Amino acid sequence: MAGAAEADLVAEDLHCRRGERSVFAGLSLVLPPGGALVLTGANGSGKSSLLRLLATLLPPAGGRILWGGVPVSEDIAAYRARLHYIGHLDAIKPALTVRETLRFWAALRDARASLDAALAVLALDGIADWPCRWLSAGQRRRLALSRLVASPAPLWLLDEPTAMLDSDSETRLLAAIEAHRARGGRVVAATHQPLALTQTTTLALGDFAAFAAADPAAEF
Repeated sequence: MAGAAEADLVAEDLHCRRGERSVFAGLSLVLPPGGALVLTGANGSGKSSLLRLLATLLPPAGGRILWGGVPVSEDIAAYRARLHYIGHLDAIKPALTVRETLRFWAALRDARASLDAALAVLALDGIADWPCRWLSAGQRRRLALSRLVASPAPLWLLDEPTAMLDSDSETRLLAAIEAHRARGGRVVAATHQPLALTQTTTLALGDFAAFAAADPAAEF
């Protein structure tokens, strides 16, 4: 398998079902090192579902996902170690402090990144010793996103990453994403709001939802 810095993330002819409903079908993509893919579409078009497929939290009804030319199904644990998925839930324990939370996430992957840098990236250094139960919704979201720096991974899968962020925090997050890409990292972000990132590819999920509805094979 190609190394993390050289590997492309590839999806081939993905078909997603949720219960009895085909969400999308015929979806393919290639995300090279440094790439940014922005997912757009109305609610229910499959943006979050595609992120969950790419995170291997939801099995595809058809098609496959590859990393470095190798199907991720051959070693799901190794693939998951290469990614961060940040959805709508923040996964924060109220009793831990902000710093303890980041230390826990870093320890899960034996990460050697600086916790001070992770705290600073979204301006959490001033509240580093606060218990998480004291945090506002925006502060909790910033803490969840700081995991990206505390425990580095080459692939970031982000669901509405700027939700609940003020303008300063959004600017800081976008800078962190660009720095990640400059190091060869890649990002897939589902969003309703434009993201001020450079050289992005946009994937409109509604196009593939229409394909699923029109394709009789997608119903079986």
